[in-house]
Amino acid sequence: MAVKCESSPMHATSSGLLQGDNPLHYSLPLVIVQICLVLVLTRVLAYILRPLRQPRVIAEIIGGILLGPSALGRNKNYLNAIFPKSSLPVLDTLANLGLLFFLFLVGTELDPRSLRRTGKKALCIALAGITLPFVLGIGTSFALRSTIAQGVNQAPFLVFMGVALSITAFPVLARILAELKLLTTDVGRMAMSAAAVNDVAAWILLALAIALSGSGSPIVSLWVLLSGTGFILLCILIAPRIFNWMARQFPEGEPVNELYVCATLAIVLAAGFVTDAIGIHALFGAFVVGVLVPKEGPFAGALVEKVEDLVSGLFLPLYFVSSGLKTNVATIQGAQSWGLLVLVITTSCFGKIVGTVCVSLMCKLSVQESLALGFLMNTKGLVELIVLNIGKDKGVLNDQIFAIMVLMALFTTFMTTPLVIATYKPAKMAVTEYKHRTIMRKDTSKQLRILTCFHGTRNIPTLINLIEATRGTEKKEGLRVYAMHLLELTERPSAILMVHKARKNGLPFWNKEKTGESNQVIVAFETFGQLSKVSIRPTTAISPMSSMHEDIIASAERKRVSMIIVPFHKHQRLDGHFETTRADLRNVNRRVLEHAPCSVGIIIDRGLGGASHVSASEVNYTVLVLFFGGHDDREALAYGMRVAEHPGITLNVVRFIIDPAVIGASVHVDIAQNSGPVPESSQEEIFLADLKQKSSGDSSIVFQENIVKDVRETTEVIRGFKKCNLFIVGRMSEGQLVSAFDSKSHNCPELGPLGNLLISGEISTSASVLVVQQYRSELPQESLRSLRVGDSSRVGSSRIGHSARVGHSTQGDDGHEEVTEI
Repeated sequence: MAVKCESSPMHATSSGLLQGDNPLHYSLPLVIVQICLVLVLTRVLAYILRPLRQPRVIAEIIGGILLGPSALGRNKNYLNAIFPKSSLPVLDTLANLGLLFFLFLVGTELDPRSLRRTGKKALCIALAGITLPFVLGIGTSFALRSTIAQGVNQAPFLVFMGVALSITAFPVLARILAELKLLTTDVGRMAMSAAAVNDVAAWILLALAIALSGSGSPIVSLWVLLSGTGFILLCILIAPRIFNWMARQFPEGEPVNELYVCATLAIVLAAGFVTDAIGIHALFGAFVVGVLVPKEGPFAGALVEKVEDLVSGLFLPLYFVSSGLKTNVATIQGAQSWGLLVLVITTSCFGKIVGTVCVSLMCKLSVQESLALGFLMNTKGLVELIVLNIGKDKGVLNDQIFAIMVLMALFTTFMTTPLVIATYKPAKMAVTEYKHRTIMRKDTSKQLRILTCFHGTRNIPTLINLIEATRGTEKKEGLRVYAMHLLELTERPSAILMVHKARKNGLPFWNKEKTGESNQVIVAFETFGQLSKVSIRPTTAISPMSSMHEDIIASAERKRVSMIIVPFHKHQRLDGHFETTRADLRNVNRRVLEHAPCSVGIIIDRGLGGASHVSASEVNYTVLVLFFGGHDDREALAYGMRVAEHPGITLNVVRFIIDPAVIGASVHVDIAQNSGPVPESSQEEIFLADLKQKSSGDSSIVFQENIVKDVRETTEVIRGFKKCNLFIVGRMSEGQLVSAFDSKSHNCPELGPLGNLLISGEISTSASVLVVQQYRSELPQESLRSLRVGDSSRVGSSRIGHSARVGHSTQGDDGHEEVTEI
């Protein structure tokens, strides 16, 4: 009897270099080196491709190919040292384990109920985007079988080729839409709905392909399909009940118990084992469990939070390396092979784009929208690689076809973003000109529109109480508020969960079916809207911090608002000092101030009205406006006069006048710097005269003038009003007094001198502060310089003439408003 010689397996750990062991000959240190190499290369490639706005999956696919035999792997010494054949089972096991949990995360992104609500248009587009590429894929498979794929099993090869060409990568598509700010546009919603249907159909077809690729008879393949169907039905009956029971076990507002998270992960592994035993693939079980996890409530979020960083950041890149090690571009040799590559790419693009465009035009979409949908539905990604790897492992795809298909997936995904940018520009349709860009206006009876931004529930009580104070009198046209929830788009898979929340009725934080933090927001906004008769329209911005200001600005223009109110980037601690919430928010605020198409207010929250909404009958605020002069101060005063219309608010206006005895030459310098000093001063006096006239007949408005000599006296006067509830100040007040404030002590230049004074230790107060900047077509150079101090992350945001503020538009538009303009 012949004896089979096997190489000894790798041991896990070495004894160390000092004892003569090479760590690369042991599985654990070798895997560590492999992971580190993969992470460094893919992150560097992602950074290089970032200006091209490519999804990270492109960098990971390219990184895998570079590490494989197509590039670095041509050096056999490198390949045998870093990726020896004896290490591949460990690498593949880790990669597939990471992929198993990643597919579970992908399943949590897919809401089955959204499929039932898919409109007829999206359903028709999805079917066209699957059918035509699938048919063309089958046709292409005949050309491949007659040339470079001779001898392969025909039935599974036909299905694998059809599936590979008809897939749309749902997670990658969602990230591209978010990056281009198209998530909640009509095209974005249509693409997401169609891709969800496509995703489910692709998994069903892939299960069919795997069943057909088995080595058994057709009867065995049929039993595999029936067993897989039975498993899915069993999961549908049992899994939701288990998950719903788990979700009810932890009290409202409490973190999810670790026991239930571990139990769910164990269920994922068990489901993967069952589907692998059936003969489909372990990934199917994980995906099905993910789909059945309840999307409402904190349970899904807690699961994703526990799993995503380790899986997507550490283990998933190994899968791309595993694919890259199987991809050898050198196998594509000769005119015939390269011709077949062109044929596959052309067929894939033609089927997806033409099929989608034709049906979209039949559904009465515009040519631009139809083309954009066609390009978006042509997106490939991780799911495509999964199909190809399974086909390779099953022996359906040989090395040459595998390399051709990987390059096809890379090309089609890479071209999506630039083609969509080139063909679809909804920003051109955005409203770019409107009249009322400031609070200060001649006709105050017209409707006032304000865009208020918030990052979380911490900002909401003060935000609602500020809106209550601003609503004015009932005889006017009223107040319309757009409450924009600012969500950061990251590389984490859970960012896609935010996408779903944003797409669902446009209410990312309104969830009427569950209790918890989101329910508190519902109650606050709904109660306030009903009692105060203020029209509140929720909107959402999901984008990276670096471009979040573009969403805010574009939304303000689309909604034709008069003021944008953003939260200060710091929050107050219990000891009264301010602590940075997140440094990125500061740059967002600065860029909004610089490029806003209307007036801007920064709200410094010290708990206006407490931790809950104060009803109109219980409002009892004292609001103080500090007036030194200039555009911003007049805008702050106009806002204060609007606030004074509320029956529960007393407005104190304090005008500071410098003592004539100390007026020096600097006053003449300041005046000389202003263009047209006479009209400017006349406008200010007319404005103040109107205020004095109103205050004489209105006990809720108190106007006083204080003559001061210097900054010290000014500070003392302000200190006397520290018990008010809200300060309203201009960001860049004008005059000799304000210029005398020490600019070196201004830690936050975006607040201006008075804003910095009111958050410093010099003024001990519990009052919130609203810092106001009036809209002007061109900000003064001094104001611009203050906004750019210390903003090292600014990239290409320099001001370009008048058009940077009037008619500002961003490529792709934000499109995040679900409520259309009336």
